[in-house]
Amino acid sequence: MDLAVELIHATVQLEQQQTDGARTVGTGFLIQAPGPDGAARTVLVTANHVFQKMTGADARIGYRTSNKDGSWQYAPKPLKIRDANGAELWTHHPTRDVAVMTIKAPEAFARAAMPLEYLAGDETFSRYQVKTGDEMMALGFPRGLSANGAGFPILRSGRVASYPLAPAKIFPTFLLDFSVFPGNSGGPVFVSRALTKDSPVEVDAVDGGGENNGFIAGLLTQQVELNKERLEIGIVTHAQYVRETIALLQDPTTESTVASSGETEGARAAAAADSSRDE
Repeated sequence: MDLAVELIHATVQLEQQQTDGARTVGTGFLIQAPGPDGAARTVLVTANHVFQKMTGADARIGYRTSNKDGSWQYAPKPLKIRDANGAELWTHHPTRDVAVMTIKAPEAFARAAMPLEYLAGDETFSRYQVKTGDEMMALGFPRGLSANGAGFPILRSGRVASYPLAPAKIFPTFLLDFSVFPGNSGGPVFVSRALTKDSPVEVDAVDGGGENNGFIAGLLTQQVELNKERLEIGIVTHAQYVRETIALLQDPTTESTVASSGETEGARAAAAADSSRDE
């Protein structure tokens, strides 16, 4: 199956109704990662600011169910993101806009969660010769809009618009040339290809998963804005930081090591450049 279709099934809308009547919407995607005991678990990944903007204790996660006649139904479920004392129930990266939390997903969604190996590491961009100008795809719910009444995410694409792209510890984000709207934040950005004329390199699952279909390059965290003008450019945080945040979920004692990995001069300069408005 094409990675785009696989990720569509693993991507969900996150939303919360605010007390003033406004609706906060973001995007998340599911990763299958082993717990501390080695048992399989489903991890929800999104941008940290998506959860931070949801001030209540309970959000909703947009599951979908299939019917025997081939139709689909939108079936959102409650998702508790804070405890009774208001403490956050998710884990966030100490220096980047990434959040993860273990969830109990319906069986179909637990099966749809992407293996951890599909998250690109530091070596992936060079290994597969990803370069400026290459096309990547992104999934999300711009302004809370879904592709249809079943609640599937909208697939869009753009070209890598910055250089250099790696290593992540020096260049923690990269730019993607496409329009970003509220609701897109937290969505996966990925390369989906087997063998194309634009890339003579055969792309399979990261770490040899055996499927010639691509990898998750990162998650959308911001848009570029100058003097209140949208420049139709998205900021993507490298998937390496998703890996690090999942590692924190498994072992919180590694936080100091993870924090120091993102505090190089290059990373601080990149963070300063990322002062665009969050979406």
